[in-house]
Amino acid sequence: MESHWNPASSTVGFSLLPSELIEYIILNLALPDIVRLKFANRFVASIIRDQSFVRKYNLNSSSTTCLFIYKKRWHRDSMLHGFTDRSDRWFEIPIVKLLNPIVPPGEDLYFLTASGNYFLFALNTSQEIISVNPLAKTVKKIPPSPLGPRGTSSWRRSSMKLLTGPPGSSHFRFLFAEFHENYPVLFEYDSEKNTWRFIEAREYIGNLPRMNERGSDFTFLSVLNGRSGSVLIGLGSRTDDPVIVRPRFDGGGEEQRLAVGFSLGNVIDRLHVYGDGNMMVLRSDGIDDVNKRGRILKSVELWGLSPNGMAWELTSVVPRGLIEKVTKPYGVIMGCLKEREGIIMVVLVSNFEGKWDIIWLCYDVMREQWNWVPLPDCKMKGLNMAGITISSGLTLS
Repeated sequence: MESHWNPASSTVGFSLLPSELIEYIILNLALPDIVRLKFANRFVASIIRDQSFVRKYNLNSSSTTCLFIYKKRWHRDSMLHGFTDRSDRWFEIPIVKLLNPIVPPGEDLYFLTASGNYFLFALNTSQEIISVNPLAKTVKKIPPSPLGPRGTSSWRRSSMKLLTGPPGSSHFRFLFAEFHENYPVLFEYDSEKNTWRFIEAREYIGNLPRMNERGSDFTFLSVLNGRSGSVLIGLGSRTDDPVIVRPRFDGGGEEQRLAVGFSLGNVIDRLHVYGDGNMMVLRSDGIDDVNKRGRILKSVELWGLSPNGMAWELTSVVPRGLIEKVTKPYGVIMGCLKEREGIIMVVLVSNFEGKWDIIWLCYDVMREQWNWVPLPDCKMKGLNMAGITISSGLTLS
């Protein structure tokens, strides 16, 4: 999975190239490779440290999307890997040495989410959360939320969001939505103040921004998702007043067995995956092999919120030809869904008889077009998946 390129043995001839070409090459490297390269050659390091190069790299990174997965053997050998939509290989992010002084031996660590250069992990035994910035080499424990300590099973991917500032910012906000005393509440942690606050959301009346008009300043968090509908909390950057949205779902298949977020393939006909005010519906059939228990996808549908937020409306269906190209039998499947700059992305992670597979699909809202991001082998054999997220690219500052 990792690149075997050795910067120290390659930079002598590399540094003889024109500086403009060197800069172009470095701009297209994964950030961990750039960091290693910076310590291998003084001339190359001077290019990387130049503020003009930093601005160019951060600008490119702001439009790059990363997929991060955290994989491990039980209580040991943990690894955080990333893949960008502009790359053709996985890269490793070194965090184990940063975590060792903070994470007790034998602690069960789970990767929650990421944004910019910040990564959040949950500790299942101590029920704490820690933030990690591998570029700044900082690790920090986050105070318990107003709901108290929470195990890893309490965190739902579609109910939380990590928001970071522009490149160079050392602060972040962590949001999650939950029912509190039978009412939807938004909880927010501010790293600058190192404090939590919680806000009761109000019922929403009116029209929501259209999907292609929301931009990155409108956030949806899932509170509850079920067979016939959902409860979401919406929050815009121009107001501190979160609103409750209650879309109903009448997409048919009520007789089908339903799972939300995670599915054991041999018993589930329909899987719902939520994120950023969107819903992906995965419908499947059993495989034609009486000796194997598993399923195979037959359709993938994208649903979005209606203008008044009262219903889920069908946005698009993945073309059948694309489904046939990427799908494989699965015994267990889970999904991760994110919207970023008018592109809706879904990553499906499945396992069939011990073999892992990852599918990355993207839908361009303006062009009404589906694309597939091919992924090389993730080399998960013998390992456990301990968290996955879609995030913005890493930055140099």
